[in-house]
Amino acid sequence: MGGEICRGDACVALAPVALACVAQAVGLGVGGAVVKRADCLAAIYDDLRDCAVVTIMGAVAVELYALGHRANFFYLEHAMGLASSMGLGVALAQPNRKVVVIDGDGSVLMNLGGLTTLARYAPPNFAHLIFDNESLLSVGGFPTATSTGSDLAAIARGAGIADVRAVANEEDFAESARAAIAAPRLACIVAKVEAVGPASFHMDLHLLENRFEFARALRLPPAEELPEAPPRPEPRAAGPVTAAPTVARPAFPDPAQEDPR
Repeated sequence: MGGEICRGDACVALAPVALACVAQAVGLGVGGAVVKRADCLAAIYDDLRDCAVVTIMGAVAVELYALGHRANFFYLEHAMGLASSMGLGVALAQPNRKVVVIDGDGSVLMNLGGLTTLARYAPPNFAHLIFDNESLLSVGGFPTATSTGSDLAAIARGAGIADVRAVANEEDFAESARAAIAAPRLACIVAKVEAVGPASFHMDLHLLENRFEFARALRLPPAEELPEAPPRPEPRAAGPVTAAPTVARPAFPDPAQEDPR
C-alpha cells in the first residue's frame, strides 16, 4: 500500500517507504498535505496555559519550547514512548487538572500498550495529541509503521478509546485539539504532519530544572495562574553577608594588664 506525492496537478505514485523519504526531501507533507507540526503547536499554545503538558523527546519538545517555555510544560527526554504513561499518572493523581500529552507516531508505536491502559482507566481530564509524520525524525528520519499502512487512529479506537479524531490540516487540528482539551472525557487526536523538524534540537533548559519546576507547578491549584518561570532568589552583591560577626569574639586577657607576679 503506497501513496502519492503531488505538487499542483502533477502526482507521482510511490512505494510506502519511498513516500516518507521523498516527502521530507522535497518539502511536502505526508500524502501531499503541507501541514507543519510547529504551526499546529502555535495554534493551540494559548490553550495549554492552564494544563499540565507532557511532551515526548525531540522535535515536539524543541518546537513547543521555542514558542515560549512555561513551568507547566514537561519535556520527557530519554524515555521514548512513555509520555502517555506519565501523563496518565498525573491525570489520575490530579483529576481536577487537565492533562495534555503531545506525542508522536514513533513513540506511540513503541508503547502501544499505553493506549489500552488509557482506555481501561479513561481519565476524563486527559487529551492525547499525536503528530504522525510517518518517520522517526529525531533519530535519523527512518520510516515508521504508519508509512506502510498502520493507522494510529484505528488502533486507538480498537484499544477502546471512544473519542478519536484523525485530522490532516492545521484548522481541523486546532478545532479538534481545543475540543479535546475542553471535553470532560478522554480524547485522542491523530494529526498527519510533514516529516520536517527544527534546525537544532538544543534547549537551554536543564533536565533537572524542568523536573523540579514542573513538580512545583503541579502543587498549585488548577485554577491558579501558573508562573511563566520558577521563582528565583534575587541576586546579591559580593561582600560580607552580615554587618557584624554572628559569633562574639572571645574575651582574651590583655597582656599589658596581667599581674607580673
